[in-house]
Amino acid sequence: MKRKALDKLIKLLDLEQLEDNLFRGQSENIGGPRVFGGQVLGQALTAAAKTVDKKRSVHSLHAYFLRPGDMKQPIIYDVDRIRDGGSFTTRRVIAIQKGEAIFNMSSSFHKKETGPTHQIDMPDIPGPEECLSDLELRKQMIDKVPERFREFFT
Repeated sequence: MKRKALDKLIKLLDLEQLEDNLFRGQSENIGGPRVFGGQVLGQALTAAAKTVDKKRSVHSLHAYFLRPGDMKQPIIYDVDRIRDGGSFTTRRVIAIQKGEAIFNMSSSFHKKETGPTHQIDMPDIPGPEECLSDLELRKQMIDKVPERFREFFT
């Protein structure tokens, strides 16, 4: 079960490279009428990372969801190589459907260096494969959703 979920995620993030700095991703239907924003963000980050030295990891990301994504259309990711510096690399990614931007992301990558750390340890929580799916949670919560929003909730 765990492997199947991981394989689906890896396949979803495996973007087709159309040319330098241009990638295409497909969508996974998770039960809603629109593309899941986390999928768009993950694919955009994957596109950006494909243009960065593998020794650098993302340390900062800012994203804006501009328009709803169409589940039936592929998403084109246009990567702008803003800066390639000695320690930092900056990328801007625009996700496009039907000729319009649906998402905009700016990310910064950093090479590993020694310095102070401020991050706390990750808490011990169940993995994604042990949690209910988004659709299962929606079905459990439907009675608490106002009648006029139920069509969009399921």
